[in-house]
Amino acid sequence: MGFDVGVVPSNPDGWGPPDVPAIPQSLGGGASIPFAPFSRSDKLGRIADWTRNPAGPAAFAAASRDSVFDFTSADDSLIAGAEDSSFRLVDAKPPPRPQRFGPKWRFNQRQQLPQRQDEEVEARRRLAEKERARRDRHFQNNRSHHHSNFRFNQPLNSAKPSVDIQPDWTMREQIPFANFTKLSFSVADQPEDLLLCGAVEFYDRAYDRVNPKAARRLERFKSRNFFKVTTTDDPVIRRLAEEDKATVFATDAILAALMCTPRSIQSWDMVVQRVGNKLFLDKRDGSQLDLLTVNETAQEQLPENKDDINSAHSLAVEATYINQNFSQQVLHRNGEKVTFDEPNPFASEGEEAASVGYRYRRWKLNDEISLVARCEVHAVNVDPSGGRQFITLNALNEFDPKITGVDWRQKLETQRGAVLATELKNNANKLARWTAQALLAGADMMKLGYVSRVNPRDHYNHSVLTVMGYKPRDFAAQINLNTANMWGIVKSIVDICMKFEEGKYVFVKDPAKPQVRIYEVPSDAFENDYVEEPLPEEEQVRPLGEVDATAEEMDAVAEAEANNASSANGGEGEKSADATVA
Repeated sequence: MGFDVGVVPSNPDGWGPPDVPAIPQSLGGGASIPFAPFSRSDKLGRIADWTRNPAGPAAFAAASRDSVFDFTSADDSLIAGAEDSSFRLVDAKPPPRPQRFGPKWRFNQRQQLPQRQDEEVEARRRLAEKERARRDRHFQNNRSHHHSNFRFNQPLNSAKPSVDIQPDWTMREQIPFANFTKLSFSVADQPEDLLLCGAVEFYDRAYDRVNPKAARRLERFKSRNFFKVTTTDDPVIRRLAEEDKATVFATDAILAALMCTPRSIQSWDMVVQRVGNKLFLDKRDGSQLDLLTVNETAQEQLPENKDDINSAHSLAVEATYINQNFSQQVLHRNGEKVTFDEPNPFASEGEEAASVGYRYRRWKLNDEISLVARCEVHAVNVDPSGGRQFITLNALNEFDPKITGVDWRQKLETQRGAVLATELKNNANKLARWTAQALLAGADMMKLGYVSRVNPRDHYNHSVLTVMGYKPRDFAAQINLNTANMWGIVKSIVDICMKFEEGKYVFVKDPAKPQVRIYEVPSDAFENDYVEEPLPEEEQVRPLGEVDATAEEMDAVAEAEANNASSANGGEGEKSADATVA
């Protein structure tokens, strides 16, 4: 018996198969087979149903012999659906028996779940824990105090004032921040330059082209001296006060802290002295105003242990020295300087002072009150038209990308706006103070440097990743810093203090509440012969001269740690240590 290949049709009229293909005799000769419509999603069923019974004699007579191949009726789908719905899996495993020992009211026992559902139960438990933790964080945030869209995240029991409040101090005023935000005052006349002192160097424009891939190592300028002299210790301000040039005297740092009071979170203080009809805004030796804050307005607080390199105090010291070294590194150090009317009033003969120019400017608040402030500029530049431009130089520092959530080395080239937005969120008060100081000094440009640690655990070696420039007024509008509100705060404080009697007062930012207090203190307070109960040593902010000695010790220890860590990485630390300026 051979294999029947079948009939291969021939098309005598042209190419291709004939219009009516030939059907093999095994399938009925030339008889046509009814076509059953189908789709890819249909299930394969029966080829032919010989058990179908027509519903009645009339339906039987109307049925043809090909009805066994007809699948278009609804009976088959109904029958198939009924058969599918009647299919059930039978679990022969007996149900678990409830435990019969012990009283029924002691435990609210649940039936044990099958073993195959353990992973699902564990996943649900983890999700429930995450949701519970989220609710706890939300509850704690709602309990915290709100002001200026920032939170006081530190617990009330750990927040301490920047100065120890003595029992014999008398509180004269208590001003909430809500009162400051409503103030507005516009200075009608432009400020007048009474005197310019010091000398400044030219800005090196090559740093405008620095990027994270071509970063510059941050140098150290230990031979240059930086002066943070308060108002009453300034010989120029004393001379101007004797000449009766103004009624109120201050520095740009003190005024900026006062103008940006509603943005501050940490406690700080300043001393107000009323002498005759004059008012002097001072700072204490070792005040918080000498150090820069880091992550002050961030959502998460920094550790308080000063031995930790990422604690608030350690980062403040690190940020201060980074800012000072950066302001000298980005200059042309070829000896060419722009000198002003008088030399640096704080530098001794033969002493090398940092590149700083002091502008003593006077603002007229009203017909009776005028204000003189010592303002700083750090560099000078020449614009395309040949004019002179004053520049202020400041540096932001990155200590650990895991804490801030933004890696500067990856984001600065492609997402500079995101990096700046993160810094505005975490350091809103510091950036506002820098902007206020640039506006007070009349600077034409403010340069912000982005300085990062070479290694997150090494607070000794740093790299300058990039430098950005902004016009102070444009940047103030960008960070929502209103100059009318700034001067309104100053004017209100001056008016309050001018109503006091002659004496000494302390302006203290409350560490836990959005408010400030003004205390009347003895005239010999904060002087050498004034005896008061000191704060613990770990809570005191030492003067800048003492911080210098501590910083040298810190540098020696950190340098040893950095060299050990760098030797493990192939000696990179030794090369970087040799590159730093002694």
